[in-house]
Order: sequence, then structure tokens, then C-alpha cells
Amino acid sequence: MTTRRTLLGAALALPSLALPTLATQARAQGAGNWPDRPVRMVVPYPPGGSTDLLTRLLCERLSQKLGQNFVVENRPGAGGNIGMDAVAKATPDGYTFGAATIGHFSINQYLYSRMPWDIDRDFIPVSLTWEFPNVVVVSSQHVPAKTLQEFIDWVRKQPNGVSYGSPGVGTTPHLSGEIFRNRLKLDATHVPFRGAAQTIPAMLSGDVTFAIDNLASYVPVIQEGRMRALAVTGAQRWPTLPDVPTMAEAGMEDFVITSWGAFVAPAGTPRPIVDKMNAALREIAADEALKQRFLQAGGTPLWSTPEDAIARGKAERPMWQDAVKSSGARAD
Repeated sequence: MTTRRTLLGAALALPSLALPTLATQARAQGAGNWPDRPVRMVVPYPPGGSTDLLTRLLCERLSQKLGQNFVVENRPGAGGNIGMDAVAKATPDGYTFGAATIGHFSINQYLYSRMPWDIDRDFIPVSLTWEFPNVVVVSSQHVPAKTLQEFIDWVRKQPNGVSYGSPGVGTTPHLSGEIFRNRLKLDATHVPFRGAAQTIPAMLSGDVTFAIDNLASYVPVIQEGRMRALAVTGAQRWPTLPDVPTMAEAGMEDFVITSWGAFVAPAGTPRPIVDKMNAALREIAADEALKQRFLQAGGTPLWSTPEDAIARGKAERPMWQDAVKSSGARAD
């Protein structure tokens, strides 16, 4: 993971193009009266997970800004490929969008030998939308360790090894767990689920030992005390969990991993519509009340030009390609 800061820094350092205000975009040629009916937002994961939660927060604000309902439709399966395929094949009229993630931009093409869509060919990004770290979590009832090092020592004493959950093969939680297991030479078995809504109960019941999963899904159970956070994978501590160290502070250097999302439209969607939605997202991301809601949910709102979203996805691909290869993960 030593290249991540360089790659991410290069992507985020790209110059952002100045965009017109929302009011100006409303008059943009080609946008017309869009939207004049409800807009569908496809979330390619089950309800209750990080992508679903943060998408719903943004859609609530988009509905307020643009005067039409943004209706979330969950289409899970195949690492998000099913939902993304539905977006790719939708009519490019500005009434279907997708909540894409780092997996769709930078990982899935290395997991699947056949992809039903191509991120560069079949979509136009609207904007980056959020970012959050992963968190190393254990059940407070079933794991006695209070620190990451205590947990590592405890795992090594388990005669039958341990297990770790994730929302599926090739997701950043899975790959984070594989990197963690491989680096420390731990006896740990991966248990894939459909999302955090299934992983969390399995951990609370003691069927799964730990996870390095998206922070946004785990903040409530951590704050309730049912789960213990041992470290976050961001470069800095998370503001609402100030006592939880970073991986570096907990003794694991070069383990900085964040997940992020972006809204995308089918290729061919008129650029004035994309720009109008982008302008709305720019205003929403700057809203302090929304920032606080994201913070409590475990995320940070982002905004970018469509071009910057493309650049970030491309910049991170070499790192994730290496991670997939070293883990041996396949999703066919």
C-alpha cells in the first residue's frame, strides 16, 4: 500500500474546472426543465450499507435542491455489477443515475474475467460524492482484545484460527482483510456476506471474529459499545472516534486505505443535465449541516468535476490491481 498516498495525491491535485452556479446551470442549453419527474438513483448494494446510507442522505438534499424526488432503488449482486449494468443500459435521459464506488472505478475489472459494462465506455461521472476509511472491528462480547496488538497476539493463540467478514469478494473490506492477514501471517478465513447488514449480526453472534469494513456502517454499533474499534485505516483519526488510533499509530505502517463513491450517469446523458446535477452536489457538499450528518455516519462529503472523478479512478487502479493479484481473489 506504499503507493497509495502518491497515487491519491496525484489524482486530487489535478486542477478543478470552475463550474457555473446552480442557478446558471438551470438555464443551461439542453437541460430544459430537468428534472420534471422523479429521478431514479440505483444503489448496487443492499439496504443498510455505507453506499446506501450516504446515497440516501445526498438524494434527500438533491430532492430539495432540484424540486423532484430522487428515488433510491437497491439492485445488489455480483459486486455491484448487476446494479451498474442496469444503469449502463438505462435510457440516457437524466432520469437514471448510479451510486458507483471505488470498486466499480478501480477494482472489479481485475476480479471478473467478463464484465457486462466498462466504466470508461458506458458511464459519465457526475461528481465524487464521499470518502471514508475502513475500521478494524471486533465484537466486544466475543473478543477480549482492547488494542490492535492485543488482538493480533490473541489471534495467534487460537488453535483453529479465526474468520473475518466482508461485503463480498474483491471489496475494499475483503482486500483490506487479505492484506492484513497476509502481512501478519495470520490463520484467518474470509467469510463473504452481501453487506454490512449481514456481517454485523454474524460478528455479534460470534460466528465471525473480525472485520476491516467501511466505517460508515459500524459507527452506531461502536458507539453503543457492542463492537470495539481497534484502528481506522485513514491517514488521520476519525473525529467522532477520537480515541481510536490509525493503523500506523496502532503499529501497522503503510496501511492507509479509504473507500469512496461517485454518482454516474449512462453514457450519452446530456452534459448540461450532468452539469446541473454536479452544481447541485457542489452546493450540497459545502453545507455544514450535511457535513455533520456525514461525519456522524462515518463519511466525508466530496465534490469534484466529472473529469477529476475519472482521473481518481484511473490513478488508483495500479494499487488495487496489485492487491487483487496478491490476494488471489476472483469473483467469476
